[in-house]
Amino acid sequence: METYKRVAVKVGSNVLTRGDGTLDVTRMSALTDQMVALRRSGIEVILISSGAVASGRSELGTGLKLDDVSSRQLYSAVGQAKLINRYYDLFRGYGIACGQVLTTKDNFGSRNLYLNQKNCISTMLAAGVVPIINENDAVSVTELMFTDNDELSGLIATMMDAEALVILSNIDGIYDGDPSQPGSKVIRRVEPQTSLEGYVQSGKSQFGRGGMLTKSNIARKVAAEGVEVIIANGKRDDILPSLLLGPAREREAMVCTRFVPNEKTPSSVKRWIAHSESFAKGILHLNAGAVEALSGPQATSLLPVGIVSVEGAFGEGDIVRLAAPDGRQVGVGLVTADSETVAASAGKHGGRPVVHYDYMYLDL
Repeated sequence: METYKRVAVKVGSNVLTRGDGTLDVTRMSALTDQMVALRRSGIEVILISSGAVASGRSELGTGLKLDDVSSRQLYSAVGQAKLINRYYDLFRGYGIACGQVLTTKDNFGSRNLYLNQKNCISTMLAAGVVPIINENDAVSVTELMFTDNDELSGLIATMMDAEALVILSNIDGIYDGDPSQPGSKVIRRVEPQTSLEGYVQSGKSQFGRGGMLTKSNIARKVAAEGVEVIIANGKRDDILPSLLLGPAREREAMVCTRFVPNEKTPSSVKRWIAHSESFAKGILHLNAGAVEALSGPQATSLLPVGIVSVEGAFGEGDIVRLAAPDGRQVGVGLVTADSETVAASAGKHGGRPVVHYDYMYLDL
């Protein structure tokens, strides 16, 4: 892409913290300088920032005897205030306002809440305010948490129609081997449908919840929805301008992993549905003919005749998963009827679509 108009930037905990877990204010300041440079070049910036828990931990210490959920809630409540105040002061030094948006996974499960969030962030951007987004860990519990802020950043990037998502970590990208071993090289470009199995390690970062495997999975999904994804080292000087400003040839020369976006961009509704599988209320088990029809070149809705059985209890308009005969998930979608009605019509010819094509996202 020659120029960007809107980008989402996710900054990981390992970029914003020192080795002892304290907040790296110098790095925060440098990244703020870089985001201001992007804005001055006409690029709208949406920041998804980790660091609240690490910031709170460094403020309160680790001597408290709390369970994992309680400690996370406490540290994030204290640390988020510290984090946003620091960003506020740094952006104010340039005469730029920033605003805090705390969200939870539940806010993406409802179409109305999803659109409310989108409207809020759109209004901030229109007013020249930098949105700073983080998960509201203080009220989240384990089963309602995002995998990590990589997952959140993917949702935000697709929701806000960003042209690129930059995920800043503490290494240069995805390697073809163990990054700590000599000879391992950064995979510079990942085309659609390219498999990275065997390359990506599943280890988690020191202060964050996610690892490179999560980043890779999120990146592939977001790129499939038409957004370029760049995984790069946030501790490198001027990394954001180097990746996003200047001639394309110079940007491509930067060491990072770029996921090439799919040329076909799904509708906004399909984008929302694509990330809603964790809110699914049931599963529709399909026969081989239905899977073959859905995977064909023509837009095809799911009809009752293609359903073998129904699992779970759901209502009209709920999210359901679509499963192939071998059990693998082939998509998600909004159902047009409740579980009892769908089960009664399963395998029968005729009737209206159970999941309309416009409200279906396929993983095929």
